[in-house]
Amino acid sequence: MSGSDIKVLVGTTKGTFIVNGGADRSGWTVKGPYCDGWSINHVIGDTETGTLWAGGGSDWHGAGVWRSDEGGESWEVTRLTKGEQDEWAANDPGFAEMIGWTDDPLPFDDRFSQIWSLRYAHGTLLAGTKPARLLASRDGGRTWETLDGLTNHPSADSWNPGGAGLVLHTILSDPADAQKLWVGISAAGVFASEDGGETWERRNRLSNADACGHHDHPAAPRDGETGHCVHNMMRANGSADLLYQQNHHGVWRSGDGGRSWEDITQGLPSTFGFPIHVHPRDPNMIWTLPLNGDSIGRYPPDAAAAVWRSCDGGQSWQDHRQGLPQEGCFFTVLRQAMAGDTRDPAGIYFGTNSGSVFASTDEGASWDEVARHLPTILAVEVLDRA
Repeated sequence: MSGSDIKVLVGTTKGTFIVNGGADRSGWTVKGPYCDGWSINHVIGDTETGTLWAGGGSDWHGAGVWRSDEGGESWEVTRLTKGEQDEWAANDPGFAEMIGWTDDPLPFDDRFSQIWSLRYAHGTLLAGTKPARLLASRDGGRTWETLDGLTNHPSADSWNPGGAGLVLHTILSDPADAQKLWVGISAAGVFASEDGGETWERRNRLSNADACGHHDHPAAPRDGETGHCVHNMMRANGSADLLYQQNHHGVWRSGDGGRSWEDITQGLPSTFGFPIHVHPRDPNMIWTLPLNGDSIGRYPPDAAAAVWRSCDGGQSWQDHRQGLPQEGCFFTVLRQAMAGDTRDPAGIYFGTNSGSVFASTDEGASWDEVARHLPTILAVEVLDRA
């Protein structure tokens, strides 16, 4: 891969895949699977060094973070917790020999089962787990510590699991300030730290408490706060702490780092969806992919796929369908399965639970299927070293 190519990093239920595009974002090829077939919830890369990390795990494998320093050609895993395979291996020497198992202690024993999210910023690799806690590595993922300020937050005993469990699925950082962090937890909401993770503030307050009045869904805003089941969140580039989130119920915008949230769902065909993405240079251009509802299928409304774009920070929305299936479309796009590059015009990418990756090189106006027949896609990120 040359320095101007694109890597679309894809986490699936059967390992990591890399979809490679040339400098002109064409001629896509698929490589993988990597990571020994682990379920991989998130894959990220460092644009400076090209190092890749993949986080995942399961009840069988336990949790771990995979690392590649060779652009994905080879990987090594740092196991963090034990799984069912450890019990099997401990009682079956033949099985232990077959999988190369040793009885070395693992750093977090059985405290969590999966890595759900990763973030690399200011020389620190962060990881979110299931059940929710935040880990930090200062040596590229080889050793880890828990950021106890979040684990021991006064509200922790009231956190409730979402449909996938109590997962810390989103980690955001400020490129200009290593002390600023945000996380999203389903279903506990948004938390922010301004001291590098030592202390945390819960930030779910509505800008207008009257916005609760017309909602009757169990995940809807109430008591002056957004619903706590945040699905995905992004920070817009720039000096302002402008955040967007796709919630279990609605799409929300915060211009003050999450201290207050404004409902920007009006104009979308549903209140339910998983991903949201922000333009790399225009903080008012955002994309989301609404689904028909949490209990009626979780597929595009009318079984016709559309990515919805706003060019004014969510005040209005327009659907874009060119190149997307318009009948009999029942796929789901999960919370971490939409991402973008930094080119001009910006490229947008998303993956489906039916194993397709779609790409747009014109900021969402039209789409091409650049990979298909992959396993269920859990996450999409882009390594753009232009």
